[in-house]
Amino acid sequence: MKTQFVYHFTEGHKDMRNLLGGKGANLAEMTSIGLPVPQGFTITTEACNDYYENDSMMDSEMLQEIDHALAQLEVEQGKKLGSDQDPLLVSVRSGAAFSMPGMMDTILNLGLTDTSVKGLIFSTQDERFAYDSYRRFIQMFSNVAIGIPNDKFETILDHIKNEKHYQDDTELTSLDLQEIVTEFKNVYFEETGSAFPQNPKEQLLLAIEAVFKSWNNPRAKVYRRLNDIPQTLGTAVNIQAMVFGNMGKNSGTGVAFTRNPSTGENQLFGEYLINAQGEDVVAGIRTPQSIDRLKEEMPEIYQEFINITQILEKHYQDMQDVEFTIEKGKLFMLQTRNGKRTAKAAIKIAVDQVNEGLITRKKAIRRIKPNQLEQILHPTFDPESVKESTQLTRGLPASPGAACGQVYFHADDAVKEAKCGKKVLLVRQETSPEDIEGMVSAKGIITARGGMTSHAAVVARGMGKPCVAGCTLLSVNEEKREITTGQVTIKEGEYLSIDGGNGAVYIGEIPMSTSSLDDHFKVFMSWVDEERDMGVRSNADNPRDAKQALEFGAEGIGLCRTEHMFFDEERIPLVRQMIVADNKEDRIKALEKLLPHQRDDFYQLFKALNGKSCTIRLLDPPLHEFLPQDNDSIESLALQLGISRVQLEKRIKELREFNPMLGHRGCRLAITYPEIYKMQARAIAQGAIQATKEGVKVKPEIMVPLVSIVEELRILRKLIEETVNAELEEAGITLPYTIGTMIEIPRACVTADEIAKEADFFSFGTNDLTQMGFGFSRDDAGKFLSDYTEKGIFEKDPFQVLEQKGIGRLLSMAVKLGRETKPNLKMGICGEHGGEAATVRFCYQQGLNYVSCSPFRIPIAKLAAAQAKIEKQDLNSNRNN
Repeated sequence: MKTQFVYHFTEGHKDMRNLLGGKGANLAEMTSIGLPVPQGFTITTEACNDYYENDSMMDSEMLQEIDHALAQLEVEQGKKLGSDQDPLLVSVRSGAAFSMPGMMDTILNLGLTDTSVKGLIFSTQDERFAYDSYRRFIQMFSNVAIGIPNDKFETILDHIKNEKHYQDDTELTSLDLQEIVTEFKNVYFEETGSAFPQNPKEQLLLAIEAVFKSWNNPRAKVYRRLNDIPQTLGTAVNIQAMVFGNMGKNSGTGVAFTRNPSTGENQLFGEYLINAQGEDVVAGIRTPQSIDRLKEEMPEIYQEFINITQILEKHYQDMQDVEFTIEKGKLFMLQTRNGKRTAKAAIKIAVDQVNEGLITRKKAIRRIKPNQLEQILHPTFDPESVKESTQLTRGLPASPGAACGQVYFHADDAVKEAKCGKKVLLVRQETSPEDIEGMVSAKGIITARGGMTSHAAVVARGMGKPCVAGCTLLSVNEEKREITTGQVTIKEGEYLSIDGGNGAVYIGEIPMSTSSLDDHFKVFMSWVDEERDMGVRSNADNPRDAKQALEFGAEGIGLCRTEHMFFDEERIPLVRQMIVADNKEDRIKALEKLLPHQRDDFYQLFKALNGKSCTIRLLDPPLHEFLPQDNDSIESLALQLGISRVQLEKRIKELREFNPMLGHRGCRLAITYPEIYKMQARAIAQGAIQATKEGVKVKPEIMVPLVSIVEELRILRKLIEETVNAELEEAGITLPYTIGTMIEIPRACVTADEIAKEADFFSFGTNDLTQMGFGFSRDDAGKFLSDYTEKGIFEKDPFQVLEQKGIGRLLSMAVKLGRETKPNLKMGICGEHGGEAATVRFCYQQGLNYVSCSPFRIPIAKLAAAQAKIEKQDLNSNRNN
């Protein structure tokens, strides 16, 4: 069957977004429900992929379909491309299946030539408008289709405006614009060696190719990588009849959201410009007016626009981001899409729309991306410190949150300095899509120009980064690398702090405080908890972390790393005493001194948890980690321990390992030095007994790390049971406890059926499993993993997102084998992967009982678990139907 590469807007609908791209599908949908949409056609994402497969060539069938669709559009519009009487002009826009604002390229006013510009003057009787459109087209086409830098044109524009003492582009006369057109064409000739193309069909094909090519431009690749958008989807191209917002005071253009994308308030939020084209708003070239002003200037248009936005939100059942143009008093809708919003706004909108009866709770849960929640959990400025700070300036609160850092004025510098460990604020006159990597590296963004829907604002909100835009009193000199306002100058490298919630910019570095969670968040998370059936625990090593975890809704501790308790200033000497001992008796003496400290640790943890499970990992790292390595510290420790430096150096040398993470650690230590685990088992039992006597319920789960063969666990389980039971018997108390193991070695995965005979539970340590499965050192892999992701060997860093084909298969094998031995064997994951959404989904699919992660990632894990359950229900429902 022949592939159809081109669809007229009347042929599509909103569910065809994978084929028509989001923009094309929504243009088709708006057409189908009778909204005022300038007509056109969409070249599919399949055509884009075909273009790349065909060595960057459009095949003859695609070209024929484009010709046919263009002819149909000319008939519908009653205009011809290139006409000297009433020319058809079109826009050429990208449109991927997933929204990628500003990441790919657009060309407006295509079809203008030295001939058709006269036709445009004839048909509109407006010479200034015609040449304004022509100069815009030459610049956009030259930049997007040919690659000529924008500053070549901006320099000319600024020169003429300065020469004539103009403030705004709207002051340029027709003669000024004709001069600019001539100079722009000269730039084209100087850069390419040929005249600006005067054949509209040639312009169109070059523009279509430019959009196809923009799918693989660097900023688009970075954006897709950041937002988990597959690189293989391709982009559609939308060819649409132009309508003009730059035809005088009864024309204009704007962008609006049906609800506030920063706060979620149910009110129209947007901006517009009179006598302008759409790129003027989103590029931040002119500072626009609030959409509310439109009510005063064009009340009928405003009311029509309100009605349309309400129709769209109800139709799509979500907050919409719309683009519109008013041409000589007539409203046209150019785009609608689900609007990008902050996490706080996303949750408020979801909760409000459930309460309004627009969506269900399950739909609300599915709508929020788990990683969005990180925005809500970030710190804000300490209120008292803000009062004492000096405000430099104030702009628009474009993206909420607080950030401080050293200012840098170029994206490349921001990337470089951030890699050196500096906190960076990116400061720009206005951002452009080329700044994407600098925006990623920065803690926050400041721009002197642009509004709430400028590039900086939209992209920063999507990233969850604070942004203050439109600081009009701020003079940014990117060449001198400084900003000034009044008498104050801030140079590159100096500190500023920004509050994206109120638009304030402060001098210096302001301390942070923890953000509070509002009622909408609490309501939303209560729905998440009702829906999910997978447990979420926290990694916590002390009562303070445990309490923080409980505040975020942890259902227990999934990993308590006991070695973290040893580094306390009071305890580390005792640990070192135990390590340097050259006989068992001396080791036991040191361990006896450590016992009360460990006992109190566990007692306090059990009290904080009050009946919730606590998985306690016995000592895991190699002993050399507890000993100093530099000369001065070795000298000091020798004096402290009362032994000679020679003796201590000899012991340190004995403990040194070539590859310590694969060496004498974990359960292997206890096989050699069983007294270590015996002390820890006594401490756990005694802490549990003390808490139980005070009426506190305890659920200790004792975990043996790094088991690779069942005999290791069999020996150590016997040791732990004998030790714990002796303590309980002496105290006359009975309490439940379990003994399990951390599955983190590939051999343990493939022999999990044997290991399960000695284990009450499995907890997957996916950090080490990834390390050993790939043969990567966690400590050294950072040197080359970025090369692997950039070259497409990995989609994601496997230490951040669990690699499912290989490491996931090991985990899956261990689950299957373990439950063949014990069908009800409890299993969880406790590596940092446990707070990553895709990993949580995978763990749910494998039938794990719980995941464990850091306290601040608990809401993320909970939401991912709830979404995994809903996805499974939907899948089962579809199968049954």
